[in-house]
Amino acid sequence: MDQRTAELAKNIVGYSIKVKKGERVLINASGDCLPLVKLLIKEIYKAGGIPYADLADSSVTRELLLNSTEEQWRFLADIDMKKMEGMDAYIGIGANANQSELSDVPSDKLGIYTTVYQRPVTEIRLKKKWVVLRYPGPALAQSMGTSQEAFEDFFYKVCNLDYSKMSKAMDSLVSYMERTDKVRLVAKDTDLTFSIKGMPAIKCAGEMNIPDGEVYTAPVKNSVNGKITYNTPSPYRGFDFENVSLTFRDGKIINAEANNSEKANEIFNTDEGARYVGEFAIGVNPFITKPMKNILFDEKIRGSIHFTPGNAYDDADNGNRSAVHWDLVLIMTADCGGGEIYFDDVLVRKDGIFVVPELMCLNPENLV
Repeated sequence: MDQRTAELAKNIVGYSIKVKKGERVLINASGDCLPLVKLLIKEIYKAGGIPYADLADSSVTRELLLNSTEEQWRFLADIDMKKMEGMDAYIGIGANANQSELSDVPSDKLGIYTTVYQRPVTEIRLKKKWVVLRYPGPALAQSMGTSQEAFEDFFYKVCNLDYSKMSKAMDSLVSYMERTDKVRLVAKDTDLTFSIKGMPAIKCAGEMNIPDGEVYTAPVKNSVNGKITYNTPSPYRGFDFENVSLTFRDGKIINAEANNSEKANEIFNTDEGARYVGEFAIGVNPFITKPMKNILFDEKIRGSIHFTPGNAYDDADNGNRSAVHWDLVLIMTADCGGGEIYFDDVLVRKDGIFVVPELMCLNPENLV
């Protein structure tokens, strides 16, 4: 047994979802991550909780999707919604060998799956205590371009860091964002403005995602204007999107381009809410410095932001509803082209480094 995996399981159960006696916990695992699943079950029992486990694999999901019907997913959604309603907490683990396994599933099948099954189940899950993470398998090491051993060293350093220290440092950014009205983002092929007036800011420090390291809110739905060009590859619905560029008018995406603009627009045409934004977040994890085509890591890259078309979260709710929640990342560090964030016309971060004194506690040297 890898002691680092045991430490991770202990942190998830004790810190992330804080399991209490008698609480039901559902572990939903996709791919080969049985060592962590078994350690989580042990830790849940130690805490007095009641564990449950669902095991899946993306290759099986693909086979189900290819010839599936709306009735089929609606039937399963009814079952899994009832199951989720009976849970107190949820742990989701991804460890699929091929992140592109769903790339050849027709878009209409994926649309039905996300709308009829994923969205209603997820809406219930988000009202529980929850945490999602990845398992350090070969696919992630390959995405990062490292050996398995090097990736595991990176993974456990990132996932087992002191999130309580990060949480305290985030309080200053939460406070600053909650008194901000106008936000402006400036970077290469990017000049975007929007309002976050009256929106809550939510800190994420190991209690919902592992790894973690972001503070998120949502733009006022109709306030987004301008253009943003993302510089981070984004696997979504089985396809690797690159150079995604979005133009907004009064909150709505009026033009979308990418390395496959047709596929991108299929996603934005999923429903009305897919062309509006449900999340704006600032990434601060000091150990995550480059993209690896996995959004759970990439959206936490220090010096990054993500600006997310689709569904808003309940705790930072601008009213937008969609089956889509597509986290697209713009890295604003100097080595990625630089960039600036302004809050009410005050420069607060330049080239990925906070320049306002009260926010400097979130710069990398103060979090490690």
